[in-house]
Amino acid sequence: MSVPPETVPPETVHPETVPPETVHPETEPVRPTSSLPRRTWATLLLAAAALTTVGTTSLLSPDAAEAGGGHRPAHAVQDELDALVAEDGFPAALAAVRGADGRVHDLTAGVGDLATGERVPVDGQVRIASNTKTFVATVVLQLVGEGLVDLDAPVETYLPGLVRGPRGDGTVITVRQLLQHTSGLPEYVDVLVADHLANQHRYVEPHQLLDIALARPASSAPGTSWQYSNTNYVLAGLLVQEVTGRPVGEEITTRVIEPLGLEDTYWPHEGEQVLREDHPHGYHRTGPAAEFVDVSVQDPSFGWAAGQLVSTPGDLLEFFTALVDGGLLTPELLAEMQTTVPAPDASARGDELYGLGLQTFTLSCGGTAWTHGGDIPGYETRSAVTEDGRGAVVAVTALPTEIEQYVHVEDVVDAAIC
Repeated sequence: MSVPPETVPPETVHPETVPPETVHPETEPVRPTSSLPRRTWATLLLAAAALTTVGTTSLLSPDAAEAGGGHRPAHAVQDELDALVAEDGFPAALAAVRGADGRVHDLTAGVGDLATGERVPVDGQVRIASNTKTFVATVVLQLVGEGLVDLDAPVETYLPGLVRGPRGDGTVITVRQLLQHTSGLPEYVDVLVADHLANQHRYVEPHQLLDIALARPASSAPGTSWQYSNTNYVLAGLLVQEVTGRPVGEEITTRVIEPLGLEDTYWPHEGEQVLREDHPHGYHRTGPAAEFVDVSVQDPSFGWAAGQLVSTPGDLLEFFTALVDGGLLTPELLAEMQTTVPAPDASARGDELYGLGLQTFTLSCGGTAWTHGGDIPGYETRSAVTEDGRGAVVAVTALPTEIEQYVHVEDVVDAAIC
């Protein structure tokens, strides 16, 4: 049952009535070189044993990193962001770009509020959606390291009786398959976002999400193929809570957010719909010719452990950099995370490889970076970090409505690094 949005009526605006305002990079702060330790190449090349169907991604070699030439100048990335607004029609775009020297440039384009023409806040908060999965996978792997979880144990070990029957069998599906999206469990999220404006303020419990999913047929037998399903991470979140006896959001906060000092990243409280700090408004439309509707205020519970977190491009860049640097997991556990399977159509630009909550990002200048991505009505984020410390996170304030727009956002990430 949807919750009527009387208290926060959606505001319909026409983007063409508000001229985009560009915030140029020279007006933005440049952050100092990160103090995060660089790992050795010998450490990077560690790989864990896995199933025979699992391969290991190619890593960015020092030669490939040198060939990439660091990253593009800030003004060139600014031009790319401006094009996302002027040509692709996104209300705003934000980026955080780290060069080989470790300095981070914060860039913006467009307007933060279509109704007022307000500037885009530098490194503003956005809903990072499925990037949440990488945080959750990190917590699960930390629990593996503590001997509390076995990656190859069946889900039934930790959540007895929760997943049974032809639509998903917890006695067969393993923890690894949840994190890897090879469980075959059906999807739930399309049911709720098919009419997002009707469900914008609806609160749902994690078990309700699971009920929606398990009312649908399984996509495949466990372990036979890769198929992205948010249901996997709902179960992973429930597993974290069962094993630790604490809320999954609290575990993410104490194990990842606080140790890294991610001051603008948080797990929304139950019923919390308003973004806490400076943020660009997020917009949603049902097609290329439809009007934008402001969906900044929404209940993110339909994402839960699969997509509820709020962050900034800068914080998200810091998180992925620390993760790939080995700042959150032991080399052995990071190798497990980076052991991958083919993931058809995992990127708008083509096929990639998917590990445990972490995905490859093929660079046009050679080599492979690491990423996830996030899509939620109002915001899309795309990122990539290399193992030599370069990286970029780009956020736009509406979901693409055409495949070319998805490609263009990913191309900006690629261009910022290459």
